[in-house]
Amino acid sequence: MQDISRQIWDMKYRFKAADGTPLDQDMAASWARVAASLCQAEKPARRIIVAEAFAHALKDHKFLPAGRILAGAGTGRAVTLFNCFVMGAIPDSMDGIFSALREAALTLQQGGGIGYDFSTLRPKGAPVDGVGADASGPVSFMDVWDAMCRTIMSAGARRGAMMATLRCDHPDIEDFIAAKRTPGRLSNFNLSVLVSDGFMAAVEADGEWPLRFGGQVYRTIKARALWDSIMRSTYDYAEPGVIFIDRINAQNNLSYCETICATNPCGEQPLPPYGACLLGSINLAKLVTDPFGEAAHLDLKELARLTTTAVRMLDNAIDVSRFPLEAQREEAFAKRRIGLGVTGLADALIFCRVKYGSPASIALIESWLATISHAAYRASVELAREKGPFPLFDVWSYLSAPHVAALPQDIREAIAAHGIRNALLTSIAPTGTISLLAGNVSSGIEPVFAFDYTRKVLMPDGTRREEKVSDYAAELFRARFGDAALPDYFVNAQTLAPEDHLAVQAAAQPFIDSAISKTINVPEGISFDAFKDVYVSAYRLGCKGCTTYRPNAITGQVLDFTPPPDSGPVEITVADPAEPELPLPLPAPRAGVVYMTRPLDRPDALLGRTYKIKWLDSDHAFYITINDIEKDGRRRPFEVFINSKNMEAYAWALALTRMISAVFRRGGDVSFVVDELKAIFDPRGGQWMGGRYVPSLLAAIGEVIERHMMEIGFLGSRGTAPAPVQVPREGAPAHYCPRCGEASFIKLEGCDSCLSCGYSKCG
Repeated sequence: MQDISRQIWDMKYRFKAADGTPLDQDMAASWARVAASLCQAEKPARRIIVAEAFAHALKDHKFLPAGRILAGAGTGRAVTLFNCFVMGAIPDSMDGIFSALREAALTLQQGGGIGYDFSTLRPKGAPVDGVGADASGPVSFMDVWDAMCRTIMSAGARRGAMMATLRCDHPDIEDFIAAKRTPGRLSNFNLSVLVSDGFMAAVEADGEWPLRFGGQVYRTIKARALWDSIMRSTYDYAEPGVIFIDRINAQNNLSYCETICATNPCGEQPLPPYGACLLGSINLAKLVTDPFGEAAHLDLKELARLTTTAVRMLDNAIDVSRFPLEAQREEAFAKRRIGLGVTGLADALIFCRVKYGSPASIALIESWLATISHAAYRASVELAREKGPFPLFDVWSYLSAPHVAALPQDIREAIAAHGIRNALLTSIAPTGTISLLAGNVSSGIEPVFAFDYTRKVLMPDGTRREEKVSDYAAELFRARFGDAALPDYFVNAQTLAPEDHLAVQAAAQPFIDSAISKTINVPEGISFDAFKDVYVSAYRLGCKGCTTYRPNAITGQVLDFTPPPDSGPVEITVADPAEPELPLPLPAPRAGVVYMTRPLDRPDALLGRTYKIKWLDSDHAFYITINDIEKDGRRRPFEVFINSKNMEAYAWALALTRMISAVFRRGGDVSFVVDELKAIFDPRGGQWMGGRYVPSLLAAIGEVIERHMMEIGFLGSRGTAPAPVQVPREGAPAHYCPRCGEASFIKLEGCDSCLSCGYSKCG
């Protein structure tokens, strides 16, 4: 194991007591813990035998369960072992929307990533019957979800992950496409457009495209113009992605009993409402015999054997996992989906001396993935004979699914005779930190990004340490051949053409039940026309979706590196291992922002400043004290105190003090606290302060915190211009109402009263 692998194990997957005392003494203990937990779904007499088989599969990182299983199995913690959820359809009502928000919060709290289709919400400006108002549209409610996710994130080190989808014919599709042009907006979401076959045909024909909701056509636009808008946004800032939703539903093994409208955050799991799936990956790099030799090959018999064990492990994980919601548990048990995939594919190709994306590589990939697919189906049939098929199994409907129909005849006959335990079996996920855990093997079916780089590692005290990291195949080559130059089959993402990426994704898709998470890296200088052809090619090649990444001014580079002038290691800065496993691209971290895995301790003395707010309806002022700490030569907010003689405000002021201080002490980009406070409106009305309307006392506190952050240099200037001061009407006294800002505030019967809005305050 490289140092980085040990650090990731220790920080993310090693079981520790509440006080931090390690309970897993080594990696083998972690494997034993997971194996012992997953074997609990077996009959008591078989548990020891099954646990040994599971531990053998985990040994040497041959099979890598996804992070939720590695971190949670056998710990007794109230967490789910499932990585992927798609939530229930959002009802188009205020009550339904916020009920859905609550479900999302509960799911994120247990560590699951979630996907939502916002197409069920009426477009912006549509009438809301009964309240005499217009709808604000789905994108505005996505902002609410994003704020909730930030709040959940602030309670721990793992960042929440969400996917939002919108149909290509929704009237607000253009707002959805442009939503992330505002830096920092919807930062916890990945966005994807649900693209239909009809839309792609209209793009090809340069036809008209109606935008509709609830049976009503709101307007008609040119399909090609909308397509270009999607492509332009993706070209400029890497989002939204594209999901070919009709193809997903047509090829779904369960199309007879479900309709899919969304995916998990990384896109490899298209799921129905309340759908859930857990993941695991076979490490192909560990299965190559005689790496770099003339007879190098991947052991297909061992691959099939390992697949059989992995299917049982993931099926058992369904039975032993917790679920955030009962509806998720019912959905998981009714269909028993699993997502078995691969990692280390690019390294395995290198071991076999084959270039990624070449015709020879495509032949190997098809052979390897066919072996996994067929072995997985056979294993699931055997599980059905032993434990019963999934409850919603319907033999003729299931056998009619395109993917099942393409299976070998003997497998189809076995399914007809015995049923099958798991409705869908295969999926290819981005393996994130578990590939680093396994010695930095290549991720999923991605090419190697670079063979050597420097990684900045986040330490428990919030500091960073640089580690040299080498790709697994490059490390093994140098161990055998010393300083010899890497051969020409050592290709990486910097040297590959988009066509090479597409060829690999298209070759893999026929053997994958669900979908594939794959990022096609394209050069910054690619022309727009060539860029959008990548997506058209993905559709024509039979892919279920497409995600590209082009370095750009808004999101920067996913991995920031400078190629050296001569041969030698590439210096790269990458995301911290304590940050979440999210689909690329992610916004580049702000300079100087430190994320801490545990809160900072409070020094004996801190620098601070106190601000005064006078608010209407309160006879007493509010005093906001903000204390700062110095970290890496930079001041950052550490704690907040809110004091007032107004005892009616005591409880909420104390609660707010503790909550904000807890967030500040966790570190990171805490500017979202300001954004959340400033967005709060008081239904009784706000007041005018310094020529600006402030919608609530909490918003005023948010502005104080924002001003303080800017003054100490933690935040740059946000460029918020003050609202214009109202000019007094001729003849009116120059006294301004603290609520509406009009110059019509007078003394009337001993009380301060506004002739414009009716506000009054008696002295």
